[in-house]
Amino acid sequence: MNDFVSIVENRRSANKFIKGVQLPTEELEEIFKLVKLTPSAFNLQHAHYIVVNDRDTIEKLYAAAYKQYKVLTASAVVLVLGNLEAYKDVARINEGFLNLGVLSKQEYDMEVQSVTSFYENGGPQFMRDEAIRNSSLSAQLFMLVAKDRGWDTCPMIGFDPDAVLELLNIPDNYIPTMLITIGKSDPSSQRPRGYRKPVGEFVSYNEFGKQ
Repeated sequence: MNDFVSIVENRRSANKFIKGVQLPTEELEEIFKLVKLTPSAFNLQHAHYIVVNDRDTIEKLYAAAYKQYKVLTASAVVLVLGNLEAYKDVARINEGFLNLGVLSKQEYDMEVQSVTSFYENGGPQFMRDEAIRNSSLSAQLFMLVAKDRGWDTCPMIGFDPDAVLELLNIPDNYIPTMLITIGKSDPSSQRPRGYRKPVGEFVSYNEFGKQ
């Protein structure tokens, strides 16, 4: 409990990183082992990650991110994507439950049909919302796990999504949710933590908004 509190309290959005720090592939693999446990609607696992750590591509991402210095100094830049067509994996994802006998063939067929109908009836805007919602959940866990392992991060929405998609040759069924820079924070640029407003109220549903 105390370790988790410490991680949450000490995680900060890094505006500048120490140059030249390498992020080992093994370290990323350990981070993603935990990130894959993120909850997602119907266990569809909408999130997908592209890790960019070669300097030539980072230079191009720097331009696509309006030349924000944090991109240039990061050990790696992570593109978080949401899969607009994640629901199409429902059959494959549930095959394991079918093979283990957790789901009967009838239950399996009902699950596939129900999830498919739910997304297709929801339409493009719902699919977009779901891709962003679920990949954002995953991104938050990525940042917390990274902090637990001694890495600093910064989530970014300030970038040209079309330029990033073209640069990294991303298929049309993925939407960019955010960029995350990762590395070792340069403390010389760290600002005091900003004001935090209250995030919850304990009121009955019919009283909400009347305060």
